Amino acid sequence: MAERILFLTGRLAEKQLHRVLASMQPTDFAYRVKQIGISVAALMTAALIERRVPDAMGASKIMVPGRCRGDLEKLTARYHVPVVRGPDDLKDLPEYFGHGGKPPDLDKHDVRIFAEIVDAPTLDVPAILERAKGYRRGGADVIDLGGLPDTPFPHLEKAVAGLKAEGFSVSVDSADREELRRGGKAGADFLFSLDEKSLSLADEVASVPVLIPAEPGDLESLERAIAKMRAKKKPFLADPILDPIHFGFTESLVRYRDLRRRHPDVEILMGLGNLTELTGADTTGITATLMGVASELAIRNVLVVQVSPHARRAVKEVDVARRIMYRAREDHALPIGYSDELLCLHGRKPFPYSAAEIAELAAEIRDPSFRVQASDAGVHIFNRDGLRTGTDPFALFPHLGLEDDGAHAFYIGVELARAHTAWRLGKSYSQDEDLDWGCAADKPGKEESKGEYQAAGHTLAVKKKKAADRRGRNKRKGGAKR
Repeated sequence: MAERILFLTGRLAEKQLHRVLASMQPTDFAYRVKQIGISVAALMTAALIERRVPDAMGASKIMVPGRCRGDLEKLTARYHVPVVRGPDDLKDLPEYFGHGGKPPDLDKHDVRIFAEIVDAPTLDVPAILERAKGYRRGGADVIDLGGLPDTPFPHLEKAVAGLKAEGFSVSVDSADREELRRGGKAGADFLFSLDEKSLSLADEVASVPVLIPAEPGDLESLERAIAKMRAKKKPFLADPILDPIHFGFTESLVRYRDLRRRHPDVEILMGLGNLTELTGADTTGITATLMGVASELAIRNVLVVQVSPHARRAVKEVDVARRIMYRAREDHALPIGYSDELLCLHGRKPFPYSAAEIAELAAEIRDPSFRVQASDAGVHIFNRDGLRTGTDPFALFPHLGLEDDGAHAFYIGVELARAHTAWRLGKSYSQDEDLDWGCAADKPGKEESKGEYQAAGHTLAVKKKKAADRRGRNKRKGGAKR
């Protein structure tokens, strides 16, 4: 028997909800729409639903708008059927049901992230630990202590011990063989970067060596180092070295491919910094591409650096990318539609409503509260007094009658700025919500943000009511109209 879903909505969204559901032509569920007597569906609350919906109306599931606030478990107990939130935007319902109502599982991955602290010798141990904790929050699995040329690292042993005490796996990367020896004896889990000439160091310590060519591009010397480690039956990683663009990048990619073909079972490491750090472009796309290469070649170790300001989120980006690539590979699918976390500047579906649909909605508004939306035509702001559309917030603002209402003017200014930014970039915009920058920025605390908006909203509601009353008196007296 098909599932029976009761969709709860408001007056302004009712027609659009019917159109979307009809366009889906669902065969796996039957549906009914109930408009509960509220204008804006997003303002629906659990308490309001309890007052206005007496029973489940024969449904086996009740779906409320994604932004409905309140305790849905309490409603589930009240109606004796599951009460669930749908997507924030009703136009996303087809995609929502196409995914079975569940987001893709991105919990799994098979890539280990080495995050390098490139200036470790210049930092004291507390500073190293603080940096390491930040990298771990971003998704790092191993903290790499990078040495610097002609820079002593007298506290190397203390740094390794401090990191190990905090539960970190540790690697040491240095051109100084003695520094590598000290790191290994201090308990480092991995040592970068040994070649066939320095490989004897692997016999002195328990650390797993990361093997590299003896000379740039010399894949055969790497082959000989691999053969020696295989003969000793000791674990190792192999890194042919990824070169920067215009300095051997394409050939270095070929070396990774060739190494995998020669050794299907070898653990390979790829350092991403020569691309992310040394290319003047946003790092999310570069990272996604390189992690796609890693996924195809079964490269399960990557070295990440985030030194340059434009690469400041490199560790987090790799963490997101490794999960997307793993899931897509397991599904034998393209890596699209799993997450928008790497879509930081542009959106896949930035404008869910056309200018015509927004105009239709605006025509039904009967209260003085301003709504702000964005479409491919620009920014739209409307209330019961009319709709204005433009591409310059400064041109829109003088027509809103907010010159004497500072708090409200500030609020509307913020929203217009967000909507304008979203329109210019092609991003999704929702009033009273921060723009979503994906993994390029930390997410603000949702509850904290909503609390601030709710407090501000109470003040603004009072101010808007007073302003509306003043406008009504002016109109009745024949005063100027906006």
